[in-house]
Amino acid sequence: MSLRTALSRTSAALAAALLVATALPAPAHAAPTPSPGPAAGVGETGAARWAVQPSSAKGPTGRNYFIYDLAPGSTLTDHVGITNLGDRPVTFDVYGTDAYSAADGAFALLPADRRATDVGSWISVDRREWTIPAGKRVDIPFRLAVPANATPGDHTGGVIGAVARVRTTADGQRVLVDQRLAARVYLRVTGPVRPAVTVEAVDVSYDNPVNPFAGGDVVVRYRLRNDGNVRLGGSGTVTVDAPFGWEQARTSPTDLPELLPGATFTVTERITGVPPLLRLTAAVDIAATSTDTALPPVVRAAGIWAPPWLLLALLAVAAGGGGLRWWRRRDAPTAGRVTTPGPADAGQPPASSPADAGQQPAPGSTGAPVGQRTAPGSVGAPATGQPAATATSGGAAAGPLPGVAPRPDARRTDAS
Repeated sequence: MSLRTALSRTSAALAAALLVATALPAPAHAAPTPSPGPAAGVGETGAARWAVQPSSAKGPTGRNYFIYDLAPGSTLTDHVGITNLGDRPVTFDVYGTDAYSAADGAFALLPADRRATDVGSWISVDRREWTIPAGKRVDIPFRLAVPANATPGDHTGGVIGAVARVRTTADGQRVLVDQRLAARVYLRVTGPVRPAVTVEAVDVSYDNPVNPFAGGDVVVRYRLRNDGNVRLGGSGTVTVDAPFGWEQARTSPTDLPELLPGATFTVTERITGVPPLLRLTAAVDIAATSTDTALPPVVRAAGIWAPPWLLLALLAVAAGGGGLRWWRRRDAPTAGRVTTPGPADAGQPPASSPADAGQQPAPGSTGAPVGQRTAPGSVGAPATGQPAATATSGGAAAGPLPGVAPRPDARRTDAS
């Protein structure tokens, strides 16, 4: 099989496969990202069931959280209500601790074995343990003292009501399990407020499909950091563009979790049905908000190559076939070709050959070329090397032959 035939068959096979696999692309969309839900207000472990909520000396006030706006050096007293919902008395550990943003964006409190260093350390309770009868609520007072050197901005923590239980594992070991429930504390220390958010990194990956018309999945991961001194929320949007700003997909705004000062959070967006258009660019647009105001949009982009391999293979095969045909025409033999004279050659006498060069008459002479005999009665040239003579008839000088100019040095001869 010749190379040309093989390339032709390969091109036909690839084109057929492309036509079979081709389908209209589905609209690109982003897979929804679940957002963390609020913490439960009721805790349960074994036979114990309890609730923790902001309260006062006379009972619950309807507040969801402890929210304060205090100056450095300020002090206040408040109450946390703990209700025993079980059918037996339960002893609770009551104390304050610091909060942080977990990796999944959830509001989290420091483990019991970690000491608080921020607002949790500013909360003090008269005693650590409180025993509450079954079905009763106790409003426990606590004191919040803001240090004089406290930094301006948000300080977040919680007042915890914990139950410690001894449990037996499947292999017979007895372990102490600490079950905790807390009421959140949001304290803003007065002073300059500086909200700021940064998109630290954007990572883009693309699952390049075999069928370029079906599209592939674009996964965009970006990490946010709260660089300010107040907690932030807001939303984020991802846009995927092809070259020349041709938009291919746009996600719906994704609600961001509450980011405490200094916290980081990683968002992952998956966008399906994006065709390989050589180069894809994913732009992250963050619209962050604080409790006071909205921040200017923060945009950061990253790109990834997305070559349409099947189409490029078809183009390469087609280009190879065209190059092969050109090469064969270029190297075709020239034997047997007939050359036709061009317009410039029309009316020109054929070139004389070297054999004809010796048969041309000498300038000013008449008659046949050298080596040819003349017929009787005609004017011709004598043998080579003899001067030409003018033939006479009847004693009169013969005139010049028609159409033949006489030699300049020719003289008339007198009749004898």
